[in-house]
Amino acid sequence: MLSKKIIALVAVAVPTAQSFTVLADGGEHEMAPDSTKWLEEVSVTSIKQSPDIRLQPTSSTVLGQSRIERLNIRTLKGVSEIAPNFYMPDYGSRMTSSIYVRGIGARMDQPAVGLSVDNVPFLNKDAYDFDLPDISRMEVIRGPQSTLYGRNTMAGQINIYTLSPLDYQGTRIMGEAGKGESIRLAASQYALLRENLGMGIAGYFNFRGGYYTNRYHGYKADKEKGGSLRWKTAWRPTERLSVDNTMSFTLDRNGGYPYEYLAGNEINYNDTCFYRRNILSDGFTLKWRGDSWTLSSITSVQYIDDNMTLDQDFLPLSYFTLTQRRHETNLTQDIVARGNAGDRYSWLGGLFAFYKHSSMHAPVTFKEHGIQRLIVDNVNRNPIFNVTWNDDQFVLGSDFRIPVYGLAAYHQSDLKLGRWTLSAGVRLDYEHVALRYHSHVSTSYTMTMKNGRPMGSKEINIDQSDRLKEHFLEFLPKVNVCYRLPIPGESDVYASVGKGYKTGGYNTQMFSDVLQQQLMSEMGRPVEYDINEILSYRPERSWNYEVGAHVSCADGRVHTDMSLFYIDCRDQQLTMFPDGSTTGRITTNAGKTRSFGAEVQVRYSPTSQWIFNTSYGYTNAKFVEFTDGLTDFQGNRVPYAPRNTFFASATYRLPVGRWIDAMSFNARVRGVGDFYWDEDNSIRQPFYATLGLSASATHKFLTVEVWGENLTDTRYTVFSFKSIGNTFVQRGKPLTWGVTARLSFDSNAAD
Repeated sequence: MLSKKIIALVAVAVPTAQSFTVLADGGEHEMAPDSTKWLEEVSVTSIKQSPDIRLQPTSSTVLGQSRIERLNIRTLKGVSEIAPNFYMPDYGSRMTSSIYVRGIGARMDQPAVGLSVDNVPFLNKDAYDFDLPDISRMEVIRGPQSTLYGRNTMAGQINIYTLSPLDYQGTRIMGEAGKGESIRLAASQYALLRENLGMGIAGYFNFRGGYYTNRYHGYKADKEKGGSLRWKTAWRPTERLSVDNTMSFTLDRNGGYPYEYLAGNEINYNDTCFYRRNILSDGFTLKWRGDSWTLSSITSVQYIDDNMTLDQDFLPLSYFTLTQRRHETNLTQDIVARGNAGDRYSWLGGLFAFYKHSSMHAPVTFKEHGIQRLIVDNVNRNPIFNVTWNDDQFVLGSDFRIPVYGLAAYHQSDLKLGRWTLSAGVRLDYEHVALRYHSHVSTSYTMTMKNGRPMGSKEINIDQSDRLKEHFLEFLPKVNVCYRLPIPGESDVYASVGKGYKTGGYNTQMFSDVLQQQLMSEMGRPVEYDINEILSYRPERSWNYEVGAHVSCADGRVHTDMSLFYIDCRDQQLTMFPDGSTTGRITTNAGKTRSFGAEVQVRYSPTSQWIFNTSYGYTNAKFVEFTDGLTDFQGNRVPYAPRNTFFASATYRLPVGRWIDAMSFNARVRGVGDFYWDEDNSIRQPFYATLGLSASATHKFLTVEVWGENLTDTRYTVFSFKSIGNTFVQRGKPLTWGVTARLSFDSNAAD
């Protein structure tokens, strides 16, 4: 029993081939690749992927718990650039979870990269940005994963696994303080109630005073606070049956949106901006192990209650504000069976169903300056009469109910022929989406002839409701060929072809524009665009062609992952701001885009004290066919997708002596760019790099670390957009520093 506990403990401390393993003398070194094989004996977390995903015919980056802590990764945004061609900019608020991989991405609505936590899928990308306490392993898989994971994984899949109380028992405490009045606190307890029943409870709190000041009010625009609770239960009633349940609650309160008016070089807006979010989720997993097969059931429910309120003009004038209050319930059920027939053939199949229901209240409030400059001034160009508005403000009201459900069946077979492995998979994915909307506005204005003769007052009352619906059916194949190289260590080359798919939907944020257009038409102004064409957008589809290699050499001290890819994408979904004085954003479809590029990751461990990691990604993504009716964007770069991502890290661990067991030093560089902010390619962010350093000391159960990020105080832009003809930007975080203390009281070690 004790030996099993030791093996399980080491499996948690070293969950991947990129993590440290802890030796009896307190030293650390990077694991050799062959040492990951025995993880399969104790790993019960991975259901659809192999425990050693690095040996699969796909591009992936795996981060273990020690590396996550060493690189000061707090959220998914901290993984940006570490995984090549993976870019998740940190801007806006916690709602902003835009991810771009290989030229494919999404700023709003449907995600292009999937996310699962303990095998439970997240259907709404607005819930992707959360803090990561007690994470044992993260997998960032690039390229379409539609066969196994379905819709909205055309650019990749992220899998996160938390600590299991059956593998680790003890107490973990973390405290951190840093620049910008930043505070983070975490505490967790994992224990065995019986030999086969464990529970873990983890609590987390964060506060940040902010870095950027809104000059109008004098407070920090990016202030935030939040917290989370997670309760995890793991039970193994028999050798064949395992039961896991994870319940979590997350609360976030963000100021957010420190958008700077570029012409004035300052953040200065008068109305409130904030984002508030509550998430309650529960995932229940059953797994039955047969002699040569397993059957798993993953059931989840998630409830999101959030509120985004914006001063949408981001100026010290009263133009208009937007509120988006939403209640969303997500239910998923995944049944996965996998097995093998001897050593040569293995298979995986499953059925997946989901239901998502959102109700949204999204009013746009026009205020004094907005009424005068966006409506009255335009109407008063009429040579016959003038108008004056009777109200100081009025509301363009929009209420939505969006029920979505889907069904899918999928299968994958793997056949081993000597050193060759042939894989083929297919998924049939069906989805139904409906939109019930209610749009309304009630206001009035007074007309006066140019000669001063009054013409009286006119009421505007628009009240309309309707129901829209669409069905999507998609066939998603994938084929892989892998050859194991005849050299020492686990090395292979592979080729793959797969189809990616992102579902279509409705442009809810454009309904305020629809009302504005109808209001203006009642006053004699022409409609600026065809309303029927902007209410919905089509699915996005792609074919991904990839060749790559995983090579281990020098007795496991050097690991290299390489890949080349080409993506042919049709109807790529893009977020655009319509021309003119409008209030919304629109998701539209580009005709054709293509992207190609390369990725490389190298890990080198010359001795037990040194570890070097580097990664580089190159993407060339351009429009092949795309016009908005006024401009032809053919040949332009796809916006928001960086051409280069770069990461390099060096870690040195020095055993010390009696009072300090060891000291560790880490230096790291992140680089990204260049990329454009619009389809015209008129606004460009050049390549930039930031430097991070950390030093830590460990004594028994206590580790204290001093760290700094962006130590060169590099000035760069993480987001840029236009609103009512004005350009705004958000700057990246300046130089930051902090001190982190971690205590780990390991029950098994104490025994």
